[in-house]
Amino acid sequence: MTRTRSVWIRADDAVGDWDARRERITAGLEAGVDWVLVDERDASKVRELGDVNVAAFRSDADVDVIDDVEAGDGDEYAVADAYIVGKDGEGDGTVDLPGDFSGSADLSTLRRTDNRAQGAFVRIFDEEYEAFAEAAARDAEFVVVASENWQIIPLENLIARIGDDTTLVAGATTAEEARTAFETLELGAEGVLLDTDDPDEIRKTVEVRDEADRETLELTTATVTAVERTGSADRVCVDTGSIMDHDEGMLVGSMSRGLFFVHAETADSPYVASRPFRVNAGAVHAYVRTPDGGTKYLSELGSGDEVQVVDTDGKTREAVVGRVKIEKRPMFRVQAEVETGAGETDRIETLIQNAETVKVATAAGRKAVTDLGEGDEVLVYYEDVARHFGEAVEESIIEK
Repeated sequence: MTRTRSVWIRADDAVGDWDARRERITAGLEAGVDWVLVDERDASKVRELGDVNVAAFRSDADVDVIDDVEAGDGDEYAVADAYIVGKDGEGDGTVDLPGDFSGSADLSTLRRTDNRAQGAFVRIFDEEYEAFAEAAARDAEFVVVASENWQIIPLENLIARIGDDTTLVAGATTAEEARTAFETLELGAEGVLLDTDDPDEIRKTVEVRDEADRETLELTTATVTAVERTGSADRVCVDTGSIMDHDEGMLVGSMSRGLFFVHAETADSPYVASRPFRVNAGAVHAYVRTPDGGTKYLSELGSGDEVQVVDTDGKTREAVVGRVKIEKRPMFRVQAEVETGAGETDRIETLIQNAETVKVATAAGRKAVTDLGEGDEVLVYYEDVARHFGEAVEESIIEK
């Protein structure tokens, strides 16, 4: 199961004055963090800096919380997306845990003002606070845990015990600590609370998050059985907002169960300059794989959609579509057979433009479709499932 990871940046008054907090928040926004954790009075200031989820440490003050206002000198603060309690209280050791605490407490133990808290902040000093975090998880949407000295064992225990009951956010100060948090017990924490001023460390942590969210596909080869000229068809070039590497492309095909690896136009030719943001993907009817593991018709793609970029090792990432160009062009029909196991094979095919600038991945390396012939082994992604509106379904569908 693919889990969505998140990066939180800590920017409350423990970080320093507002100038220091603002610099950290700005670095986080530029890197692409998911959440900013601040004191409640700073929620509206964060919204002025950029569009990001705001979590706020709940204040003890008797405040009026209202939407879409600038924080003034009074007691009116903008609404945060989530409120976190535990700071300056039981969660961080400022207030002692109840003397009879035995792990049976719930989130109400942390509520000091009202019932609008969605999460708990707990510093792990010892096993008692570990049990306290576990108890809070029964009622909280988020449990944010941190400790003076980053340790793996308490995190392992909490991941094992909490499971999917809540979103566990683990404190970290470096990208490597974040990586360990995401990978612990294979399941990993769903988020990390990053406490650093280093913009490079913030950026690297976001990259770690993206890596953790991406799937790696098992690509295989299919043997080409026919390459035939057809008439013209409406061909789709997918222009993304990303620069693709020489070994990257997209998975496209006429049959959703068998998608061909088509390279991005990263290579120069005597006739045209490289366009490393583009994949000349095929005809309008063909499927293209999307980051959620589904498919879309090429004809459906438009600016702002996301497509999956894959390299020849099967590593994936997402890219935003900036433009789709549809033009009539002469096409090839490429047919291939892929082994499905038990000595059986399956036929897959696609339509692709008849042009030397369009290249596919083969066992012998990158090859122009104009040079492709019977017996060549092309790289494909094959899964023996049917699809309905892009979603995998368990039913029999005949494609030919």
